Amino acid sequence: MKWDAYINGYASYLKLERSLSANSVASYIEDTQKLSQFFASEHVSITPQKVTADILRDFIAWINKKGLSGRSQARVLSGIKGFFKYLILENIIQDNPAALLESPRIGRKLPDTLSIEEIDSIISAIDLSKPEGTRNKAILETLYSCGLRVSELVEMKISNYFPEIGYVKITGKGNKERLVPIGSTAVKCIRLYKESIRVHWQPKRGSEDILFLNRHGNKLTRVMIFTIIKQLTEKAGIKKTISPHTFRHSFATHLIEGGADLRAVQEMLGHESITTTEIYTHLDRDYLRQVIQEFHPRK
Repeated sequence: MKWDAYINGYASYLKLERSLSANSVASYIEDTQKLSQFFASEHVSITPQKVTADILRDFIAWINKKGLSGRSQARVLSGIKGFFKYLILENIIQDNPAALLESPRIGRKLPDTLSIEEIDSIISAIDLSKPEGTRNKAILETLYSCGLRVSELVEMKISNYFPEIGYVKITGKGNKERLVPIGSTAVKCIRLYKESIRVHWQPKRGSEDILFLNRHGNKLTRVMIFTIIKQLTEKAGIKKTISPHTFRHSFATHLIEGGADLRAVQEMLGHESITTTEIYTHLDRDYLRQVIQEFHPRK
């Protein structure tokens, strides 16, 4: 039996039993396929039952030579460990050769953020004389107002949008639903987009309930959101590398800096673990240190 068959089974398991999103499944499979690529490059013909910890250590050395960062190596190793756990669940193997492998030590990377002034300058760079401009302003205001992932934004449904009570229902990772508050500025921009722009764009089949469309009536892609933000960032003269996720980071950072409760921010971001949200407290400490250095008389 070829490795592709095992990997396809793993993909079905992640999708059906773990209920992971298509993007998450694709990432796990891409990492797992590196193992079969390793065997092919070394001209090794081996079944999962014959894989040992030493062989996997050789694999780690192989991906290290490929120039992957410690963070990327850790992600790949996490995917490999999950793959062999799946093989045990399916009784394909009896022992897990990846169980005792150690991930490379990596520091927790603090996310890039935008200041409120930078966010304003990016939004101000939008050309509102074009229909897409009104839509793009609604998109950026929604990203910043709700702290959404880009996948959550492009899948945002009109039927899950409740402006009268100031909430939007979002389906996040693992198909978990959460209610996220949405601010009045974003609500106003969405209303303008819906009433003056979207109403003239005939939705294609399957996109009738999708909020943000392109002029052809199709759902926007993740790549399109990245492109919109990249172009506006350049137009605004901001030199940082900005992505849709930067707006999510900025949303969380500004809430923490303003004194928001960490649990509340965790709920709004849809983080399963509070430790994921705690990264923003490090940003807050940096901010506080900056304030002290700038304003304290005994700095």
